[in-house]
Amino acid sequence: MAHKLVDSYREKGARKKLVELLRDRGIADENVLKAIGKVPRHYFFDETFWKQAYKDIAFPIGDGQTISQPYTVAYQTELLHIKTGDKVLEIGTGSGYQTCILVELGAKVYTIERQENLYNRTKQVLPHMGYLAEFFYGDGSKGIAKHAPYDKIIVTAGAPLVPEILLKQLKIGGILVIPVGDEKSQKMITVLRVAENDFERFVLDTFRFVPLVGEKAW
Repeated sequence: MAHKLVDSYREKGARKKLVELLRDRGIADENVLKAIGKVPRHYFFDETFWKQAYKDIAFPIGDGQTISQPYTVAYQTELLHIKTGDKVLEIGTGSGYQTCILVELGAKVYTIERQENLYNRTKQVLPHMGYLAEFFYGDGSKGIAKHAPYDKIIVTAGAPLVPEILLKQLKIGGILVIPVGDEKSQKMITVLRVAENDFERFVLDTFRFVPLVGEKAW
């Protein structure tokens, strides 16, 4: 974690290049690109590694977790079609970078993390950066039923299947984005809740996420 919250021309310039790279890779939602251009990703890195912050790579953040690759964050976020005021459940807070992108887009974010160190860190660091969300510690594979239903649900870890319990926490018209597969690779899946018991699924590109661990997952 960077020690001083300094965001100079150097970092802003590096972010601009990252945004152009993501645009070249096919990210087309200008709001998503704008959010990536605003969130200082280097704040999530130790100062000695700041140059890694604006490369399109994942990076270890401790506790066996990584800060996701910017392309992956942009890809998942684009699939959510976030509108200002959307109530979004994020499963796997991790570093909090994805959380910041969602808040930047105007979402009201409920985020849950099962690694206590990461939960404690993000709960302190994100508000310090100016990003406000509701933070929860626990098993994300079960969602957060007491605050349901949600307009959107994003899962930032690979699951063996789509947990039924998450589908029930979606509003009708809501979207769930989740990587599903084995522990080596997953297909990105979006699920649209069309009616009370009617869901449409779309299977998209292949990714590699850390495993979603919990009662309804691995």
